[in-house]
Amino acid sequence: MNRVWVFFLLGILPFGNSNIFAQANTHEGPPAISSDSLCRGLDEVAVSPLKVSKRIIDIPCPVVRLNYVNYKYDRKIGCDGILSSVPGLFLQSRYGDQDVRFSARGFGSRSTAGVRGIQVTLDDIPESEPDGQTRLDAIDFNAIGHIEIVKGNSSSLYTNAPGGVAGFFNDLGFDRSSVVQFNQFGSFGLHQNGFKAAVKTANYRVLTTYSYINYDGYRQHNTGFRHVLNMVIEATPSAHTKLSILGYFVDGACKLPGSLTREEFQQDPWQADPMSVTRDEKRITTRGRVGIRYDAVFGGNLNNEVEVTFYGTIKYFNIADYDYRVINRYGFGLNARYINKALIGARHNECSIGIDLLSQPSRTAIYKNLKGVRGDMIDQVESEHLSGNGIYISDNFELLKEKLFMLLTCRYDNVKYKLAEETLPLLSESRIFNAVKPKLALNYKIAPAIAVYTSFGWSFDSPAADELRSTDPDSLLNKDLKAQESRNFEVGIKGDLVRGKKTFLNRFLYEATFFNSRIYNEIVPYEVSGEFQARNAASANRLGMELGAHLELFEGFTLGLTYTWSHFEYLTYETKVFEADTAGVLAEADKVYSGNTEPGVPANNVNVSIAYSRSLNNHFGFFVKAGCQGISGFWVDDANTVKTSPVNLLNGLLGIDLKFGKFSMMASGGIRNIFDEVYVGFTNTNAADMRYYEAGAPRNYFVSLNLGYTF
Repeated sequence: MNRVWVFFLLGILPFGNSNIFAQANTHEGPPAISSDSLCRGLDEVAVSPLKVSKRIIDIPCPVVRLNYVNYKYDRKIGCDGILSSVPGLFLQSRYGDQDVRFSARGFGSRSTAGVRGIQVTLDDIPESEPDGQTRLDAIDFNAIGHIEIVKGNSSSLYTNAPGGVAGFFNDLGFDRSSVVQFNQFGSFGLHQNGFKAAVKTANYRVLTTYSYINYDGYRQHNTGFRHVLNMVIEATPSAHTKLSILGYFVDGACKLPGSLTREEFQQDPWQADPMSVTRDEKRITTRGRVGIRYDAVFGGNLNNEVEVTFYGTIKYFNIADYDYRVINRYGFGLNARYINKALIGARHNECSIGIDLLSQPSRTAIYKNLKGVRGDMIDQVESEHLSGNGIYISDNFELLKEKLFMLLTCRYDNVKYKLAEETLPLLSESRIFNAVKPKLALNYKIAPAIAVYTSFGWSFDSPAADELRSTDPDSLLNKDLKAQESRNFEVGIKGDLVRGKKTFLNRFLYEATFFNSRIYNEIVPYEVSGEFQARNAASANRLGMELGAHLELFEGFTLGLTYTWSHFEYLTYETKVFEADTAGVLAEADKVYSGNTEPGVPANNVNVSIAYSRSLNNHFGFFVKAGCQGISGFWVDDANTVKTSPVNLLNGLLGIDLKFGKFSMMASGGIRNIFDEVYVGFTNTNAADMRYYEAGAPRNYFVSLNLGYTF
């Protein structure tokens, strides 16, 4: 019991997140904070973490749910502004648009583009590739109704998810049919325009959103645009069955400014890498997905559920950097699960079993890059096939009546890579990675709204396809690179202290988690002559704490604080590296990095926000918020020779809602990086030519205007 009180005291330390336990409300009404909305925080249901619907208070791991009301006034371009206050997450926006890298407990920090080590889903369909890589260009925050973030080892239920799960869900929670036309304008040529149409009848719901986003960027050679179309059709043929069609289409392009050396960054952080300009480096994307889902609840007590999802994807990429690649990729997937709820004696038991299959063949034609223009002759043709197949089982058993629950989960994954060279010399190679990953978790409810939890389990993270590329001209795949494995432990507390309507401190919601992960064969990225490669570090240890709280100091006046502390260290790490001498010639050298700090993750990451929300009457409400993020400096190389400077970023936000009959208007505006700090926004770890740095956004503004009509 003494340990319980220790964690209770940790939980009420003044660190937290204003969005940890948000109201499940997605309508466009005034944003007033009521006592009811706050006290319902831990009673909210989350879908992603356990592959079944559970209240957050009953889930034995840290879960954050953000609803549309939490980010409706924000700049809806990338995840960085929306998710940056989630404890345990560290986000780095590469160019100020949707290309955001975020890591949880260090997993994902090695990604050179997009998200890695965290499984990303959209409407419970994987956005992540079979090898775990994810791009977020299909996520439109004007369409998203809520977001669920699970931090920590989720590999016993999801493939390649040692850092957790990020689930994005399109907004189907509307009560009436409506149409909204939205607009957003901002610094550096930002403008976003589109519409959202929602139709509801007795038997179906239809959601359609379209967004056009244009962004010139704050760096040289940094322009981009994106079209995003989302559609969800949900029909209920009977009282206990549901049929859904889920689809999207994305078309866009962006120019890539590249990374800078320290000298270039200090001289002009907004310039581009001269080689990136000469090559006219860019990425052109066209992709789409369609899924069909059937869900049925059956049995005498409606205690059985089955859900089956089929989906197909098409992806077309043009990538210009050191060469010009045209990639045609398509995929077919199946997700199926069965859930049974029953009594074993007098104790509740919930068991689920599922299967995930995804096959993704592709063909890549490689040309010379003639200053951003594709050459006439094909230099090389490669065919690639990635597949990821997994089966899992989960059982949640009530050990003590309404007090103690035990969760046992286990998953088997088989990830296969096959690469073939269709031009001379003809080569074909494949590698297979598989693992069984069990996990045990306990959740004990001290009170109906206070729970302590702990878990222990193994995780598995296969190499990404680009990490497996070989530097040996006689081989296609790196035969020495191993899968990354880890042993993970965590213990924490989450609570909701409700005092009702008092003059001061009406509500206090909090969460604290301590974690420790022992990493084996950690996959570490490095760069040689502009090409990213990967190697294994023998072992590492990650120790950390995530603290979060949301306080309603007075009615409508809230304080949010979050703090993440990370101590990540290489235990055993000896390798060969390429270093440039004074003449710029690369030479191989033996290095020992044992005892060094892992790069890419700050030791301290804190967010503080103050917000006031008020409804003056049935027609007018307003919201104002100020927030500050402080990030300590962090290493950018395994040798721990170069470290970024600490930074403090101050942001402000103002929003108003007007409603007159069936018409509504939402207007908002914000300033980010108010003091115009110059800082490193993204780092390229272990760059051999020391091009580590990409600048974060300077002071920038945005305004939004949404016009709506409810039928």
